[in-house]
Amino acid sequence: MSGQSSSAHTPNSLPPERDAHPAYDKSTRPATASGSLVFVATPIGNLGDISERALATLRDADILLCEDTRVTGKLLQAYGITTSTQTLHDHNEQERIPFLLGRLHDGARIAAVSDAGTPMLSDPGYRLARAAIAENIPVSGVPGPNAAALALTLSGLPPQPYMFLGFPPPRSQARRENFATLRAAEQAGLHATLIWYEAPHRLQDTLEDLEAVFGTARDAAVGRELTKRFEEMVRGNIPTLRSHFSVTAPRGEITLLLGPPAEDDNGAADLDDHLRQALATHSVKDAATLVAGFINLPRRTVYARALELAKKA
Repeated sequence: MSGQSSSAHTPNSLPPERDAHPAYDKSTRPATASGSLVFVATPIGNLGDISERALATLRDADILLCEDTRVTGKLLQAYGITTSTQTLHDHNEQERIPFLLGRLHDGARIAAVSDAGTPMLSDPGYRLARAAIAENIPVSGVPGPNAAALALTLSGLPPQPYMFLGFPPPRSQARRENFATLRAAEQAGLHATLIWYEAPHRLQDTLEDLEAVFGTARDAAVGRELTKRFEEMVRGNIPTLRSHFSVTAPRGEITLLLGPPAEDDNGAADLDDHLRQALATHSVKDAATLVAGFINLPRRTVYARALELAKKA
């Protein structure tokens, strides 16, 4: 993961004992082999979770792109892989694309990994993938570990549909606005389990903002240090999670999940009722401002709905 996530979901467990792999001789490949770009999933905690196909791909690559070569280096060292590594992260991805496309056109086989988990999910690689696709360069992937998918599996929350949202905004005001937009989408019909990654030092503040926007009754879960020695899965409503982590300080990599609204959730009907009452004595603009002030929805969302109701009146 990049940026905030570069320290998250970093593998540190030792792999199980396994037979040594013979050194791979890239010179045995046909000289006419075409270039290709492969995104490879790597362990989120336990190094033993990497697949044989992933290891073979890393050995076969001419270049291995990493968020942090020091982090990936631990994985390579554990399996005796000597492929040359180069960095690819949010701050250099765009400027590196022309060089990497040139190598690919020259026939290089390039593998790309994140610090842990499946590349591009809160990690760099998207811009490179799009650029390679645009130039008809073969792009493929080796699937594997993913913290969001594992947390969803263990959470006890409805597994489908779900929406992965990366990291929430770091500041409370922006975070609440972001959550309010999602709540508005729920009131328009969205019914999905929501998933975020979060830094441990922000978890309590984020839970507080979730409670302010989505209420106290929503089922939720927090996965911590998944696949590692101190793996923990905490389940319950938002106040239960806040209480747990006020006693047990959150540490390590965090995946946060919020269950969908109840089947009888009447948020959309409540919004319309409040707007109709306000529109009876106020302009569309003033009614939207009034209702948005207490219903925890973005003003632009409330204003758009107020316009629709005013046209139908």
